[in-house]
Amino acid sequence: MLLFVKMNTESNNLKMSENNLPVVGVLCDLETIGPHPFHVAGNKYIQAVIEAANCLPILIPAIAQQTQFQQLLSTLDGVLLPGGYSMVDPQNYQDQPADSETKLDIPRDQTSFGLIREAIAQGVPILGICRGFQEMNVALGGSLHQKLHDVGRFQEHRENKDLALEQQYADAHYVNLSANGQLSKIMKVNQLKVNSLHTQGVDRLSNQLTIEATSEDGLCEAFSVQEAKAFAIAVQWHPEWQVMKNNKNKRLFEAFGNACKIRQTTRIKHG
Repeated sequence: MLLFVKMNTESNNLKMSENNLPVVGVLCDLETIGPHPFHVAGNKYIQAVIEAANCLPILIPAIAQQTQFQQLLSTLDGVLLPGGYSMVDPQNYQDQPADSETKLDIPRDQTSFGLIREAIAQGVPILGICRGFQEMNVALGGSLHQKLHDVGRFQEHRENKDLALEQQYADAHYVNLSANGQLSKIMKVNQLKVNSLHTQGVDRLSNQLTIEATSEDGLCEAFSVQEAKAFAIAVQWHPEWQVMKNNKNKRLFEAFGNACKIRQTTRIKHG
């Protein structure tokens, strides 16, 4: 009788997982609006989770010291680390302090590092975009160029903020996808034209990561986590921008969403 009840409960839980969308946590920035601090996330990332990944987004506030990462990740089916207007604090990778004009978001840094490490440990799918890409490298022991345009060997990777958004997010350069890599299998191409809206970039790649794409100037533009139990990929460009009009970028979110669905089924099954 007890065995029947247990099997029936598991069956009902699995049916629920088929009908319910996977839950994806979207990390927020900490921004001051007027006199008050707010936790905010860009609508384009939220809509990409809904429309392209077919998941239910919830926002994760940037409150690392008050976050129980293990408990939080046990309730999620995926994590999205979006782009942002701040830079990763260079002191996180033992570089010189950022200049006074650089916008930082230390609470987001600390929260993202906790999310990344716990997500990988628990096998929760994770997708990093732009700042999220940089956070994943730093969280796992890598470093960044604070200002790519000052290094001298890279093309211009920043957007022209005087242009309209459509032009800022227009394709800017090609990236070459690693042969037989995870990303090339998802995108079903060996080369891809992408937008480019970033100031920082990978300097030293973490030894826990594998390059999935490089730009024409040799800069790492995408990577995967080597020992990850589930989907764990990050890209330097912005695939969320008008994602439903871009089949290749849509495939990336679909792959992420499929991994989240697998995580949801497993999580509910094991309760």
